[in-house]
Order: sequence, then structure tokens, then C-alpha cells
Amino acid sequence: MVQPWFELPAERIARRPAARRDGGLLLHWHADGGFSDRRVVDLPSLLRPNDLLVVNDVRVVPARVYGKRPGGGQAELLFVQPEPAAEDRRWVAWGKPAKRLVGRRIETGAGALIVDERTADGALLVRLESGAELTPWLEDHGSMPLPPYMNRPADAADHSDYQTVYARAPGAVAAPTAGLHLSEALLEQIAALGVERAEVTLHVGPGTFQPIRVEHAQDHELVPEFCIVPEATAEAVKACRARGGRVVAVGTTVVRSLERAAQLGGGEVVAMAEFNGLYIYPGGYELQVVDALLTNFHLPDSSLIQLVASLAGEERCRAGYAHALAGPYRFYSYGDSNFIE
Repeated sequence: MVQPWFELPAERIARRPAARRDGGLLLHWHADGGFSDRRVVDLPSLLRPNDLLVVNDVRVVPARVYGKRPGGGQAELLFVQPEPAAEDRRWVAWGKPAKRLVGRRIETGAGALIVDERTADGALLVRLESGAELTPWLEDHGSMPLPPYMNRPADAADHSDYQTVYARAPGAVAAPTAGLHLSEALLEQIAALGVERAEVTLHVGPGTFQPIRVEHAQDHELVPEFCIVPEATAEAVKACRARGGRVVAVGTTVVRSLERAAQLGGGEVVAMAEFNGLYIYPGGYELQVVDALLTNFHLPDSSLIQLVASLAGEERCRAGYAHALAGPYRFYSYGDSNFIE
């Protein structure tokens, strides 16, 4: 099995965000290999007027639901995505305890859920007993699906903290966390520099936290997630290239979106709307589009850290994480960030 890149003391995991959205630390990875300790509010000084900032505008669905199964036992469901062709009236979900939920009625206090069946890969197909659409119901009654390493239930603050300020397209069950650092004020400063902004939509699924469990990293497979790269974004990338600017990705989900679109376009980003299973790791894929990356600190045995190593180089990536571990940086979804050139 792939060995984790580092060991992280539990106290270094951020269980709450910085008091101010753009108030976190930022580790600047210089193109020449050096590192500088900065703050998120310094990001505008690291960008250039001709750059293109690309964000993931997906909106996190409050997709975790707790209830009781017949007999009083506890049930927990994480709604992952609508079942294809079910028109939002039945979703694919992960459940605990999954085997005991099949064919059961789950009472939530805000309506009952029916678990119709279990799929071959262990997921559940779930609908509301009333037959109503699930997305509006989840927005009203679900809890934000915080990652398990936070080791706490979501509360009212997480409904805004675990959502980017530009979130628009509902469908994610995990936040594109690099974007959590960007406040409206910071985005206004960036725009005033002449930095343009474009959007992709990648519906981040629970597979983003799936550790690499195979012996060799290259044998890992990502769970495909639905991804949209609009025509306007493809054109914005082309224009950025023409004026000599850099494509700056806000988060690994943006990297995977743009790079998959470039695969489809033979090296040039094209519009796309399909499930994206592109796995980026050192030696396995050479980036064609992204020049710089704003990203959080990732789990040590994850596909996300493999992507960072593919962009920055494995040796440099290990050095960056060692620098952060020796300093005051906080890790993971609510933690601090990196700007990698």
C-alpha cells in the first residue's frame, strides 16, 4: 500500500475556519523552489494583470441526514448524487449501517425516506416517501457533509463557512476548499488588478477523501464526478494564452476540469459536460493548461497530494509540506492554503 507522505498530529487539523474568510495563512511556493510565509490577503500581490483565475462554482448540498430505522436504531445517510433519469426524486446515497437500511423506512422528523435497494458497489437508492424532489428537501433539512476528520457534527455556522461566496450550481457533497479562502473583498481587489475570472463546475463527491489503498499510486482509480467546462471558460483560457497570462486554478477540482477539457481538445481547452475521472499523478500525466495553483494542505495518502506533486514536482512537494509542518500552518478543508507557481 502507498505510504503516507507525512504524519500529522491531530491538533494540526483545522476543525473551524479562520475567524475571517480571507484571514488564513498562505505558503507561497516560488517558481525557483523557495518558500515564503504569507497570508491569504497577500494573494493579489502574487497575481498578474494578464492572469486568468478559474474557480469551481459548485454549491455544496446539505447532504447528510440522520434518522431512525424501524425499531429505533440510528441511521445516517450521505446523499451523493441524483440517480440518472430519476428527476431528483431518487438519489444515490451512502448509508450507515448500509445492510440494515435496505428496504427500510427511515424517519427523520421532517418526513420519511425509503431505501429501495442497494447497488452492486454498496450504495443505496433512496427517495422521499412523499415522492417530492430531494434537493429542496435536503436544503431545508440536511446537514453540511463535513469531512470525517473534523470529528464533529455540522452546525449552523458550517452552512456558510463550508460554501464559497460564488457557489451557484448545487450538486457537491464536499466543498472545493481552496475557494473557501476567497472573500468578496479579496475577489474585488483581484478584479481591480485586471485579473479575469472564469468558472467550471465539478460536482465534488465523497471519493475526494478516498485514500490510495493500492501498492502503487499509479494504480489508483478516481470515482468519476460530473464536470462542466463552459464554452466561455474555454474561450477565456484561449484569450489568456494569447495575451501571455497564466491560468491560475483555485483548487484541484479546477485543475482536473481544465486538464480533462484539454485532453478532449487535443491540448486546447474545449467545452465539455461529462463525468470526469482524470487522475493526475507524477509521471502519469503532464499538465497542459494550469500554470499556478491555489490549494489547501491535503491528506498524506490522497489523490490530491499526488496532483500537487505532479504540478510542483515530488521533491518540492515534500519540501513544501515539511516547511508547513515545521510552522504554524493548519491542515485540510478548513485549514490554510498554498500558492504554487
